[in-house]
Amino acid sequence: MPVSFRSAAVLNKVCATIAVMAIAACTPPPAPKPVPPPAPPVQQAHRTVAQHPLTSDQPGFIRLSNTPKDRVPVRVGVLLPFSNGSVATRNLAKAMMNAAQMAIFDARNRDILLMPADEGSNPQTAASAARTLIGQGAEVIVGPLFATSVSAVAPIARDRGIPVISFSTDRSVGGDGVYLLSFQPEAEVDRVITYAAAQGHKNFTALIPRTAYGDRVLKAFNADTAAKHLTVRAIFRFDPRAPDLGQTATSASASGADAVLIAQGGQPLAVMAAGFGTPHPQLLGTGLWADKALAREAILTGGWFAAPTPSADVSFENRYRSAYGAAPAQLAPLAYDAISLVAALASGTPYHRFTDAALTDANGFSGISGVFRLRADGSCDRGLAVLSMRPDGFHVVDPAPKTFQVPAS
Repeated sequence: MPVSFRSAAVLNKVCATIAVMAIAACTPPPAPKPVPPPAPPVQQAHRTVAQHPLTSDQPGFIRLSNTPKDRVPVRVGVLLPFSNGSVATRNLAKAMMNAAQMAIFDARNRDILLMPADEGSNPQTAASAARTLIGQGAEVIVGPLFATSVSAVAPIARDRGIPVISFSTDRSVGGDGVYLLSFQPEAEVDRVITYAAAQGHKNFTALIPRTAYGDRVLKAFNADTAAKHLTVRAIFRFDPRAPDLGQTATSASASGADAVLIAQGGQPLAVMAAGFGTPHPQLLGTGLWADKALAREAILTGGWFAAPTPSADVSFENRYRSAYGAAPAQLAPLAYDAISLVAALASGTPYHRFTDAALTDANGFSGISGVFRLRADGSCDRGLAVLSMRPDGFHVVDPAPKTFQVPAS
């Protein structure tokens, strides 16, 4: 797990005396260690052959004045929407950059050089920023945040053989050198259905919104139930803004299923819950259920959903608050994990350290919210817990795995 954070005073002193691109001028690290080995099947994925790969240092590449000439800095492009038209998005970008700085400080690697660039508000700005980062010698790009920006940046990075570790949740932009270090609904659906099946549930119904998110949940639901030879009683698609959500839930309750997946959160879920009578099937949810306000809904009590362990990121939140005087944004831990992953691989040969094999190490890595590993198709496996809704909050009913290693039978 990441090295313990030192006092906020030390961090503030460091940040006040060196520029963002020099934040890494501390002592060499133990970076986060990969978790013990599993051995999933080797993935075969298309990989574009770089036409103009970066292979050596160039005169125009950025380096710190105190970096010895015989050392090649680990140049990391950080591409986030710092000037986006949305205030909330700009604040998120700032928080993610703060978390990236924390990861560099914790890694204590004097050779890692963060090079921030602006994703802006459109794909053209993101593409231009990516070209600038590559011209400065970036070996890896962390970001961008939005799928349209990833689509614009990806071909530029592929041409130079530079991996992109993005925060987008859109699987369609992943793969071929683009890795999505995000929480994805497919993993949540698989986790909660796997757990429910292990508890003896065999007949499933799903309530899925007519949204892009819902389309992905539906695909995962169908794949998971088929792979586990479970019976699908019914699938109901709904408009989250519709007034008759309670009736949809009543229909699902009467479908003959002993478990019902509801891929919805917030007020629509609360309205829907009223449509389930008592007794009702076992209710299942995705990470959208991770809203403590929903715990007050009596019908949801005892429902299961998949999400990171609630207390997993408490230490990170406390250290972030101490350093920056505010709570971290929800996605800030992802930026910390991305830079920690870079630090874990930084000791490799320059221009050959961030290979597909290294980034998709089947062992995975330890992150703020638990273990994770990147796949060649761009997706991200995560060690999720199964939580139960209770009036006093969320209770862990099946702990998150600490490794991807499959126990010996």
